[in-house]
Amino acid sequence: MLYSILCYNLENVVGAWPKEKEEAVMAHHGKILNELAAQGRLGPVARLMPTTTATTVRAGREPVVLDGPFAETKEQLLGFYVVDCATLDDALDAARGMLGEGGAFEVRPIRAFSPGNLRA
Repeated sequence: MLYSILCYNLENVVGAWPKEKEEAVMAHHGKILNELAAQGRLGPVARLMPTTTATTVRAGREPVVLDGPFAETKEQLLGFYVVDCATLDDALDAARGMLGEGGAFEVRPIRAFSPGNLRA
């Protein structure tokens, strides 16, 4: 089963990390990603641009387009991983391995998946 691991943290804090800390955090994540990739269990991974670049389309009588993500959380969605795990416990273990600098990782099963034709 495919699971998404959604990475949340305080965008202003993460954005202010010095280069060395950013590299250390990404190396930590990279270790887990390399393990998953070696097992053939890693799907797409993306880091999102800051929320200041987001636009929201909100449903209503007429769809409305608004500047910003308008998520009602203290932490922002920074990116996501797609992993292939046999069980929820396996996906939770992968997310636990990514912890280290605060924030949260939401694990959620993916019902439908299409890799598409996009190039990086």
